[in-house]
Amino acid sequence: MPDETAATPAAPPAPTLFTWEFAADPYPAYAWLREHSPVHRTTLPSGVDAWLVTRYADARQALADARLSKNRGHHSEGANAKNKVGIPGERGADLMTHLLNIDPPDHTRLRRLVSKAFTPRRIAEFAPRVQELTDRLIDGLQTDEAGAVKSEADLIHEFAFPLPIYTICDLLGVPPEDQDDFRDWAGMMIRHGGGPRGGVARSVKKMRAYLLELIHRKRADPGDDLISGLIKASDHGEHLSENEAAAMAFILLFAGFETTVNLIGNGVYTLLRHPEQRAQLQASIARGETDLLETAVEELLRYDGPVELATWRFATESLTIGGQRIGEGQPVLVVLAAADRDPDRFDGPDTLDLARRDNQHVGYGHGIHYCLGAPLARLEAQSALATLLTRLPDLRLAAEPDDLRWRGGLIMRGLRTLPVGFTPEAGAGGSGESGIPESTP
Repeated sequence: MPDETAATPAAPPAPTLFTWEFAADPYPAYAWLREHSPVHRTTLPSGVDAWLVTRYADARQALADARLSKNRGHHSEGANAKNKVGIPGERGADLMTHLLNIDPPDHTRLRRLVSKAFTPRRIAEFAPRVQELTDRLIDGLQTDEAGAVKSEADLIHEFAFPLPIYTICDLLGVPPEDQDDFRDWAGMMIRHGGGPRGGVARSVKKMRAYLLELIHRKRADPGDDLISGLIKASDHGEHLSENEAAAMAFILLFAGFETTVNLIGNGVYTLLRHPEQRAQLQASIARGETDLLETAVEELLRYDGPVELATWRFATESLTIGGQRIGEGQPVLVVLAAADRDPDRFDGPDTLDLARRDNQHVGYGHGIHYCLGAPLARLEAQSALATLLTRLPDLRLAAEPDDLRWRGGLIMRGLRTLPVGFTPEAGAGGSGESGIPESTP
């Protein structure tokens, strides 16, 4: 007689992670992990073993769990492995003492000091400057170096990259004549190994030396800028060492530019791939409305956000996440991109809905390490999207999606290039100067 016992269907094979194909579209692999191995042990391209947390509820738990330290000193592996975690170049440049690498009480003290200088009022007052930079860069998109009108551009290189660099430089108080140096250093860092050997470490060291020199100048002659604000906060009964100030300026620059590059680049790419949603947003902006623009930025953060994995955490004791035991000293990486597509938390998670209201995504983290610069990034994204869709309303992809390449690197998610076409505005053309700002506010 035939065996009538139904065999349990075998699970599909585990996906291969961290390939170029995976980078182009990691979401099917993350869906597999959420269903079959939500807290997943893997070997990273660097050779370091780590746990990937992929479900929304587990991600929120891990991001807020005090037993998961940001201090790489808790890593159970040797010194060689410790050098493979964190931001490239920061250890060699002695820039470790910033918010992404420390725990309370030091984290509490530093975050309080930085928050005194990085206030919502300061960000709101900066809105006209962000709009000015946005407009100048869009002028530059339409003009080549000789001043001739053009109808194609690389939106990453010519717009999404320089906008946050110049914005954060202005906010920190970097003089206009020095900002191109920052653009060069940041460009090397964002390549994630694509530049000359040792280029990232050299760029970070140059940035640190410049920041220390700028801190000396601001201490003698303070202004109404973020570095001066950090110095003033430390001079009123609280301690912020010179190296801490340099490290904080470094991480505000690093975290404040690459995340926004990716938010704008990924966001525009997503809108161009969803013409009906894009048309609704354009119509709303044309009516002078702001509600849909605000929810659109949040949905773009959730749908294909700029930060794929949260920065490193290390178990200070054995603990359990999602039913999986994690040993003391083992690294944990929360996959924000997977959590924000979790069907147990979001209706239709793989569908773009710019009007989505119930959208408590973790695109900028959760808990005490929630991104301090999120309001600035949102301001830049709203300004960038509204102005692009208004001034270049027929913006379109100028390449096949399969031909686009995503940058390497573990934490961030962003396109290397985004070729776009458009109809130039009447009167476009002129001197050929691109988006370099003329003055700080």
